[in-house]
Amino acid sequence: MIANPAQKYRRFEPIQLPDRQWPNQVIEKAPIWMSTDLRDGNQALIDPMSVETKIRYFKALVGMGFKEIEVGFPSASDTDFNLVRRLIEENLIPDDVTIEVLTQARQDLIERTVESLKGARRAILHMYNPIAPGFRKIVYNTDKAGVKEIAERGTRWVKALTDQHPETQWVYQYSPEVFSSTEVEFAKEVCDAVSAIWQPTVENKMIINLPATVEMSTPNTYADQIEWMHRNLNHRDSIILSVHPHNDRGTAVAAAELAVMAGADRVEGCLFGNGERTGNVDLVTLALNLYSQGIDPGLDFSQMDQIRQLAEECTQLPVHPRHPYAGELVFTAFSGSHQDAIKKGFAKQDPDGFWEVPYLPVDPADLNRSYDAVVRVNSQSGKGGVSFLLQQHSGFELPRRLQIEFSKIVQNISDSSGKEINAAGIVNLFDEIYLSVNAPYQFTSSSLMDESQDSVAAELQLDHGTTSFKLKAKGTGPVDAVAKALSSHIQQAITVVDYHEHGIGSGSDAIAVSYVEIKVGNAGPVFGVGQDKNISRAAIKAIINGVNRFISTQREAA
Repeated sequence: MIANPAQKYRRFEPIQLPDRQWPNQVIEKAPIWMSTDLRDGNQALIDPMSVETKIRYFKALVGMGFKEIEVGFPSASDTDFNLVRRLIEENLIPDDVTIEVLTQARQDLIERTVESLKGARRAILHMYNPIAPGFRKIVYNTDKAGVKEIAERGTRWVKALTDQHPETQWVYQYSPEVFSSTEVEFAKEVCDAVSAIWQPTVENKMIINLPATVEMSTPNTYADQIEWMHRNLNHRDSIILSVHPHNDRGTAVAAAELAVMAGADRVEGCLFGNGERTGNVDLVTLALNLYSQGIDPGLDFSQMDQIRQLAEECTQLPVHPRHPYAGELVFTAFSGSHQDAIKKGFAKQDPDGFWEVPYLPVDPADLNRSYDAVVRVNSQSGKGGVSFLLQQHSGFELPRRLQIEFSKIVQNISDSSGKEINAAGIVNLFDEIYLSVNAPYQFTSSSLMDESQDSVAAELQLDHGTTSFKLKAKGTGPVDAVAKALSSHIQQAITVVDYHEHGIGSGSDAIAVSYVEIKVGNAGPVFGVGQDKNISRAAIKAIINGVNRFISTQREAA
């Protein structure tokens, strides 16, 4: 990089629009969407899609709800020409879907393009020519009048050739390529000249597409350009104003949204932002941004994982794991504070109310994304994430202090390994530490008898290695009676500090889970967890497991 970039790169000069209105506008409905995945997106691929792959992609786009799909550049390759013919001849285009094709402003190419569309019920013929100063000077070696004449002459050819096929409903689209770096007054002059030839009406509109072929400045500047054109174009009521933002500056989504606020009716782009250089505007992000604001985008991305897989298979380009809404990790939280907030949000979310789960702008379930992936655990994670995964995968609802204790165990293991611990690993670890604690005492059977309103007699059958024995005691309830029976046997007082219970499942498959926090003698508290179809036996197992864990801890300390 050079020390003074101003010596090499010219600052983009914004237009003067002091009374701009777009900053005060609010998007209240979705624009017309036009997918150019099969044309603009395809030309950006190292290995372009075959006809069969394009047909597969086309059907998927139709399934998502796209009503306008640019399918190719039929005058540029036999592959694209044959695709258009197959779509028409095999009746693959639904009645409510219009295909679009692209051509340059050359008579032979326009003729070939019209030929490819014979028999189509409705078609958009999209012609373009560059009109920006750099192209006038470098590419065409001509002036404004020269590039304007190219646009006018091409439009006359399109009109004459399409008039020969009245069986097709023709929609004409004109793009002044590199609009983003063209003087807006001249862009208007060219577009007005084109519309004067085509003669659109309110009933039969034409499309004027204003591409940010290369992003030249900040999104607000593009919005100013669009608003200026929106306010000044001739025959505006007979024109569908379209935008085609590229992502050279990384702000295509913002540019498209501001352009819609500035008066654009239509947006062209690709799934996941595929396209030349840094790509076209990402239609998935645009549509779901609207969805997250309560606006029906008119597109269905409820099978997001399958859509992402389709795009990756057809384009051979991976979707970034942090891609908005679609990335593998976009609904995943590793941070402990994030996990805790998400867990609490799910617990308090009203199924019939507004979505209010922290850190998640939309409900992953709306995109058929599993909650399993919302929280994942590594060394950065906290109690919220660990307890969330445990609850999601096994139904355990840990008391707060147990959440803290177990999360530290998980974090220590993750710190030692330097790796993520998945949900199955967390469930197995919990079972190993708190449930499968069968030594030195193993529960065999029990009986409880109410002797009075405030007295319960407990009898326990336990194994200690190869020895079986019984314990008996009385208490104010089952938990107190069992604690006293074990206290007598180990000759240390067992105090129940805290107790929680809940069920997992329902009906005959229901399981009771008990969590006890006990103190043995003067030692610190220790947790025990038990589960059984009977709630009393679950509590008994929890106390026994707590004692076993205490004894194991004492042995390790010694």
